[in-house]
Amino acid sequence: MASIICPKLGAVPMGQRSSHLKTMQKSTQPVVHRLGENLGFGFRRTIETPRALATEVSFKEPEASTPLNENDKMMANYVPIYVMLQLGIVTIDNVLEDKVGLEKQLKQLKGAGVDGVMCDVWWGIVESKGPKEYDWSAYRALFQLVQECGLKMQVVMSFHQCGGNVGDVVNIPIPQWVRDVGVTDPDIFYTDRAGNRNQEYLTIGVDNQPLFGGRTAIEMYSDYMKSFKETMSDFLEAELFTDIEVGLGPAGELRYPSYPQSLGWVFPGIGEFQCYDKYLKADFEEAATNAGHPEWEFPDDVGEYNNNPDVTGFFGSKGYLSEKGKFFLTWYSNKLLIHGDQILDEANKAFLGCKVKLACKISGIHWWYKDDSHAAELTAGYYNLNDRDGYRPIARMLSRHYGAFNFTCLEMRDSEQDAAAKSGPQELVQQVFSSVKREDVHMAGENALERYDRDAYNQILLNVRPNGISRNEPPKLKMEALTFLRLGDELLKKKNFKLFKTFVKKLHADQAYNADPQTYSRIVPLERSKPEIPIEELLKASEWLEPFPFDDQTDMSVGGKLNDYIDGLLNMIPFF
Repeated sequence: MASIICPKLGAVPMGQRSSHLKTMQKSTQPVVHRLGENLGFGFRRTIETPRALATEVSFKEPEASTPLNENDKMMANYVPIYVMLQLGIVTIDNVLEDKVGLEKQLKQLKGAGVDGVMCDVWWGIVESKGPKEYDWSAYRALFQLVQECGLKMQVVMSFHQCGGNVGDVVNIPIPQWVRDVGVTDPDIFYTDRAGNRNQEYLTIGVDNQPLFGGRTAIEMYSDYMKSFKETMSDFLEAELFTDIEVGLGPAGELRYPSYPQSLGWVFPGIGEFQCYDKYLKADFEEAATNAGHPEWEFPDDVGEYNNNPDVTGFFGSKGYLSEKGKFFLTWYSNKLLIHGDQILDEANKAFLGCKVKLACKISGIHWWYKDDSHAAELTAGYYNLNDRDGYRPIARMLSRHYGAFNFTCLEMRDSEQDAAAKSGPQELVQQVFSSVKREDVHMAGENALERYDRDAYNQILLNVRPNGISRNEPPKLKMEALTFLRLGDELLKKKNFKLFKTFVKKLHADQAYNADPQTYSRIVPLERSKPEIPIEELLKASEWLEPFPFDDQTDMSVGGKLNDYIDGLLNMIPFF
């Protein structure tokens, strides 16, 4: 989950950038724009036309009335850490699990200097009894406990199912009354080419379809967030929550469920496109007709979940580079952009004026990144190629909502991956971080897999501050927060927790724990989203630009193999 700050675009102090960057200016003259009209799809909206792109925003240092001392300067390098709570900490029966045991664990985290914790707030639990019948009691008990332990919180509006993805150890489906609609209309769920339905998350094809007792999917999500805001007003006023991450797809990520383990996917399969429900099919047919190609259909040579790219026509024979292939991928990825934009706009309205930061999570799909096709990214909806940036348009969309880009796989290194999968987690993080910063959007991240070793910690530390500590001015590249996977017995084992505490200290740039987020970020009441950015302007951000340089290794290391050896000896001493 991301930790961000919410001033207006272009007013955020984030260190100096290159001299060619210019201050954003925009016209206040409204124009009528048909979203996506040049691509054959869209709907009519009123927008304001920007005169300069977000990439041209200058980054100004804050004006200080008094000189900063050394500690103040170093606090600009401080990266707060939030530890994910257990997936089932609130049970499917809406009960806070093991409050006494959790309190003990939270106090251990507090003692280690951890800034806060993160938890999913499951739609399938809170609104399980029926439409607009919300029961927040267990979550209120949880939030009260976290507050008493002196920790901050990131919360996720989890509109997806828990179960069927990597790391899922409990099963929490979306509400039964929602799934019941799918008995007579199974097309409310994502559907693959073979007709398999995926009940992890409602297809974005029903975002604006009033199929749920007269409500659309987006209206259900909006009502849920409004109820959360009303019920948790005391916690919001007490500034317990630093971040509200809005779930936008499976695993809470803005993507299609292209690689579901529940349907047999195994790493490093390319996955499958998930657009075969009747609603998305009809949308594509309309888009193709509007583009002058009513004969175009979905590609039929895209392979199956566990294929390699080279055995498919669409990927292996470069079908994705044809005119038809480009049109399909543009439509497929743009549906995600529009989906995220609409729901984040509702989130912004729900939490308007609250001292919280909105966030959106993006999946780190690193396998086949070094293949020309980037097949696994494409099936997930990230239209990213060697000469096309699939992530900067998402960041540009987020910029109008004061949203943060939360990215995964920070702990991974290329050398740890199977060469046959053509993985590039390091290059992927570098590209995404650079793209997000170019759009003046805050970057945060998390590890994708549970790791408690020095190699993983050092890679995370490198990625959160890619150019290291800056002792005289705010660092040019720094993530706003790290969300760490996950609280549990494994993390709290003596040898693991000892190293974890060192890791926390290094995230904090060797500074003491600071309970006031205002000392390392600027927390302001959430402002109303800026005018909608036309889809054509979003897609201009797909221009490929070289990533910013990253250092080879972190300057805040937790140690290496020698330290592992010493730790091994010390761990054999019972009383140490």
